[in-house]
Amino acid sequence: MDTSGRLPTQSTQGPRPIKRHHTAREFAHRVRESLTTRVFKTMCAIFLSLLLLVGIIAFVLWLSLRPHRPRFHIHDFSIPGLDQATGFENAQIAFNVTARNANQKIGIYYDSMDGSVYYKDQLVGQEQLLYPFYQEPKNTTVVADVLTGKALTVNSRRWTEFMNDRAAGKVAFRLEISSTIRFKIKWWGSKHHRAHANCDASVGPDGAILPIFKDKRCPVYFT
Repeated sequence: MDTSGRLPTQSTQGPRPIKRHHTAREFAHRVRESLTTRVFKTMCAIFLSLLLLVGIIAFVLWLSLRPHRPRFHIHDFSIPGLDQATGFENAQIAFNVTARNANQKIGIYYDSMDGSVYYKDQLVGQEQLLYPFYQEPKNTTVVADVLTGKALTVNSRRWTEFMNDRAAGKVAFRLEISSTIRFKIKWWGSKHHRAHANCDASVGPDGAILPIFKDKRCPVYFT
């Protein structure tokens, strides 16, 4: 049969891929690249692990050496003679507060400690409470005093205000204890901080602190 007049048809089969033979030099290069990548990844993993370990150690040291503010609690506050109309002539304000150093290994140096009593944000009594002292870690210091005479600025008008509040059920006061302190960690001492502890204390008709304020923790802030 004559096929000379037919058009040639294109084969649907593509060219066969040419097999490439890798030389020994190329194989060695690939091995070196693989080893370099593995070494780099291993070094990165070791570095990140060490960085994480150092961060954890630094965080633990920071937690253990970070100074905590002293903790103040008011345990008693009273005004004897509040039920007397002329009690201002012999007015007294007595209080008992504790200062706690809750740090494990950090001591606290206190400069002279002062106490101030406020009524409606007006100063009614002030006195130096303690001379400079050092407080050991995990130690509690009792701060107790009685303000009388020149330490008080209570007159007949102020006492009348006390009596009016007393008739309503309570007389509200604020005791502020302040001192300049610095923390001591072995041979290192921190800078000075002016610490203030504000203790709210309301007394009842008998002049004694109300139960809700007894043994209450006092907020402490620095200035």
